[in-house]
Amino acid sequence: MNEGVAMDFTGGNESSKSSRSRISAGLLMFRHRKHKLEVLLAHPGGPFHVHKDDGAWTIPKGEAAPEEDLLTRARIEFEEEVGFRPKNTRDYIELGSIKQKGGKTVHAWAFEGDLPEPFECKSNLFELEWPPRSGKYQKFPEVDQACFFLEEVARRKLKAAQVPFLDRLRGALGG
Repeated sequence: MNEGVAMDFTGGNESSKSSRSRISAGLLMFRHRKHKLEVLLAHPGGPFHVHKDDGAWTIPKGEAAPEEDLLTRARIEFEEEVGFRPKNTRDYIELGSIKQKGGKTVHAWAFEGDLPEPFECKSNLFELEWPPRSGKYQKFPEVDQACFFLEEVARRKLKAAQVPFLDRLRGALGG
């Protein structure tokens, strides 16, 4: 099975982050293979996540502007972080929201789909001073890999705060 990486960089400065709550929106793609549920997760790109695996993966997501339609933002972020635009999906399963450790609220929807063969993750880039305090800036992908995991593996790979999305998806699919 492929390994995958995805990361959420929200941008903005500290004063704007503290003046309003941070809201992100994302999509959880799922498929059935050999009667087992698999979900697509993304691993954060950049130097801070290179050696992180279990508990570091996320659903493809990104920060929404105030008053922005969250499902629309989720669809945009999925394409920007994974490099794949799902077919005109109409049957989104609302998974509600969770609050992450840092205070960010993440709203999510699930949809059934698959990636084309062959697939290569192509994510937006972000710029970071690296090494720290060096005065040199490098570009890194927001997501360096994205791949499907069996549900039981995904529970270990996913950030703990996002695991309820898997429970809600399982419930929506009838256990």
